[in-house]
Amino acid sequence: MAHSEVLEFEEYVRNRQEALLRSARRLVPDPIDAQDLLQTALVRTYGRWDGIADKSLADAYLRRVMINTRTEWWRARKLEEVPTEQLPDASVEDGSEQRADRALLMDVLKVLAPKQRSVVVLRHWEQMSTEETAAALGMSAGTVKSTLHRALARLRQELESRDLDARALERGELRRDRELDERGQERCAA
Repeated sequence: MAHSEVLEFEEYVRNRQEALLRSARRLVPDPIDAQDLLQTALVRTYGRWDGIADKSLADAYLRRVMINTRTEWWRARKLEEVPTEQLPDASVEDGSEQRADRALLMDVLKVLAPKQRSVVVLRHWEQMSTEETAAALGMSAGTVKSTLHRALARLRQELESRDLDARALERGELRRDRELDERGQERCAA
């Protein structure tokens, strides 16, 4: 690669690093994995930088490399995963509602297949059009629409299920608290 192209790539990375890291964070829930994903995608893109004729499409190219890399990782780890009855609760350290909502959303996105997750991320977080999403993922616009429809239905179902579980847990705790109060009052009366 020519020295001028190396400098051009370095400048591109410097200017777009934050936006690209945000895209990676939306594709993988763990911040360290997101950094690894971006780094791997940048290394792979660096080797092909001179082949990207229209540098205005570099973001789309890099997103595609990140999606492909994430899919490779998912397939490699797929055999190591063990299904469980319930997903672990997402922990929120600062307690703000916005961060809690984001943590819940990132946790709920884990129930989607990689293809569905990619479509949701590109359409709703990256705000790409159906056609742009289709081009980035190498699928037809109709496939993007149907995949998005199924993914959103699955997300709604998961959120409703979690809400019902939380309500049932809350009812059980309230019932237990009432029983403890009644026992305490009986002891005081005796």
